[in-house]
Amino acid sequence: MYDAQLLDSRTQGEAISFARGFVRSEAFMLLFREGMGLVEQTAAYLDGDGRKDAAALPREAALTYATESMRLTTRLMQIASWLLVQRAVAEGELTAEQARSEHAKVKTGEPMAAPAESVLAQLPERLGALVMHALRLQERIHHLERQMSGTPSARANPVLDQLASLEARLGR
Repeated sequence: MYDAQLLDSRTQGEAISFARGFVRSEAFMLLFREGMGLVEQTAAYLDGDGRKDAAALPREAALTYATESMRLTTRLMQIASWLLVQRAVAEGELTAEQARSEHAKVKTGEPMAAPAESVLAQLPERLGALVMHALRLQERIHHLERQMSGTPSARANPVLDQLASLEARLGR
């Protein structure tokens, strides 16, 4: 008979193995370049055109701009920290244990929720695009981090839920 817990533990082990190997892959390097590129793009925007955009905003929108740009900067610092530590592990500069210790110093927690549509509407289009890109990237990294640590995803597995539901209906 089907045992959902056994399957879950097997797939969890495979996910951890995949995630650990992922940091040594070309796919990780693409993610690394994307993340570090986003940091550079954001810095260039905030130091350049972003200053002009912020100065042109009404007072309330300027406050929203300041708040969201600080949140974006914080999010990007967390992303960059994670990426740099993972690259150091992949290149043999850090052990996995040292990486866990480094991650304990920088608590990323759950990814921040996206700003409400009304908040995004107040922001210059470029800042809004940077915020949304960073949120998507943070969610991808958080997913990888959960796989690497063996922490189950907060999201339910719909396939396992359906199989468990069928087993319950069949009385197994």
